[in-house]
Amino acid sequence: MTDPHTSATEPLAPPVDLLAIAAHRDDVELLVGGTMARTAAQGHRTGILDLTAGERGTDGSAQLRGEEADAAAKILGVTARRNAGLPDAGLENTPETRRIVAGFIRAFRPRVVILPYMTGRHPDHRIASQLAYDACFLAGLGKLDAPGEPHRPHKLLYALTYREDPVKPSFVVDITGFMETKMEAVRCYGSQFDGKTWGGEVYPGGDRPLYDQVRMHAARYGSLIRTEYGEPFYVTETMQVDDVVNLPVRSI
Repeated sequence: MTDPHTSATEPLAPPVDLLAIAAHRDDVELLVGGTMARTAAQGHRTGILDLTAGERGTDGSAQLRGEEADAAAKILGVTARRNAGLPDAGLENTPETRRIVAGFIRAFRPRVVILPYMTGRHPDHRIASQLAYDACFLAGLGKLDAPGEPHRPHKLLYALTYREDPVKPSFVVDITGFMETKMEAVRCYGSQFDGKTWGGEVYPGGDRPLYDQVRMHAARYGSLIRTEYGEPFYVTETMQVDDVVNLPVRSI
């Protein structure tokens, strides 16, 4: 389970400010592509860690999905994208997989990590959420048998996009100015999405193309903060506010 992007003498990854972790190539683009693009445009270093190569996908191949992922990462302005090489459709949260993911977290050294939500359509998505959370904690242990110096992220964000259960977002990122960038990155995965009405956490929507559904969901969340497009997030801890006079989003 080695990363094909690095050699034995190179670090697993460069340091970033924001790291998105997901089970499959294309998950990050679907869930938080707008946020990734906006964060990069704000001058922050961003990274993506795909846990699997997507080799069990019905369409395409692992090699093709890798090429699509590289193209999407360039569009989103990602500093670095890595693959943990864990088994697709067989992802497990074990001491060994936690050690592997913790090694990448120590290399990326992010301040903020975006995780998939705790539940999902695909078993890999549910497992990826808990695996990534556990690895973020363990990466900070000084005696953990994993490469790199100890590091524990400051903040964990759960991506809520496409959730149908009654979870109210803790906050929504305005991606109006980056919606077309998100769509361009999503469209890189033609092997997965062209002609489809569903994919990832996007449930089948009758005859409505998947690309239309992605835009529809972004519009739904944008409406919650009175903007055109948005991406929702959930945090388990209470958020701090320093200036109650200048809070955004009108109440009445």
